[in-house]
Amino acid sequence: MNELTFKNFELARSFFLKHLGELDKEVAQVQPEGFNNNIHWHVGHVLTIAEYFMFGYPEKTKHLPLNYIELFNRGTSPADWKGEVPSLSELTEQLKDQMARIKEIPEERLQEKLEKPLFNFTTFGELMNFAVFHETYHLGQMHAMKKVIEQSKVQQG
Repeated sequence: MNELTFKNFELARSFFLKHLGELDKEVAQVQPEGFNNNIHWHVGHVLTIAEYFMFGYPEKTKHLPLNYIELFNRGTSPADWKGEVPSLSELTEQLKDQMARIKEIPEERLQEKLEKPLFNFTTFGELMNFAVFHETYHLGQMHAMKKVIEQSKVQQG
């Protein structure tokens, strides 16, 4: 593992941000039939989980508010949201800031052993590669949701 891991993360994040920039904000709030969440949730989820993987959120970093766990953790849903929910533009800025912080991680860290294995990953580099997969997986979900929502709007005329 080397510099390529960082380049892959940057590539995934740039595609993610590009997709967000082209997204109708109203579409992001719709939860289409057959999906557990909306696009807004996916954006917050990707941000929150990347912060967990890369920086040990919430114990080791304070870059994100603590309530993001209740809003965007696995198993949560917009239907359960209470209190302040960050806007898509706020989440987008946090994704950009997070990418800048990830770029500052020294390459040597990729070889570092994790304090305890996570999903059978034992090094930080393996975890970072999984974070890239996680981000692109959710981008695919967002693409699918957007298509379903737009198709539904066309059919409704």
